[in-house]
Amino acid sequence: MGHTDPAKDKMGLGDMLAGGSDASNTDPFATVPHTGDKWVETGPHMMLFNIGTRFDGYPTTAADTKVPYVMFHGTPWRGTSTRPSPSQRFRRT
Repeated sequence: MGHTDPAKDKMGLGDMLAGGSDASNTDPFATVPHTGDKWVETGPHMMLFNIGTRFDGYPTTAADTKVPYVMFHGTPWRGTSTRPSPSQRFRRT
């Protein structure tokens, strides 16, 4: 990331079909977890980037990565992560 604010009013969609891990749910530039924190491990999921305040009210912690939650809350890089239901995972059309 270039450490610059994302474009205004431009949302993005990403898929992490192999799952992933993040150093922080609050710091988009962290490369290792902060002291006392653990890696945020997630299974296959979809992400919406640059969501602004559209998902206010969703959980802002990664306490349960099986439900939708907001990443990087309070920063310009807010995004939401949600896992597809088992019937939607890896479905071929």
